[in-house]
Amino acid sequence: MALRGRFFMADEMKCSQYFLSTRQRPDRACIDIAWIEFVVQHPLKEFIQQDGRIRRWASIPEADGKYLRVVLLPDGETIHNTFFDRGFSL
Repeated sequence: MALRGRFFMADEMKCSQYFLSTRQRPDRACIDIAWIEFVVQHPLKEFIQQDGRIRRWASIPEADGKYLRVVLLPDGETIHNTFFDRGFSL
């Protein structure tokens, strides 16, 4: 993992410091990087927040079809947050 300003590169994926710190939580550590990349590349739904952050969701079959939400910074590349969104609906 290489430092790039206030962002980090994790396996060629740009990540915020917040993302890296929340990945240490037991409920987030189980989220596979491949699942995050899948959501970024193949979202079922996308929503742009007022602050420019981008929310993307996709179903993860390996996680019993739960919906993973990935929040990107306004650059559309930097992962800021990921979690299984129990309240998500299409």
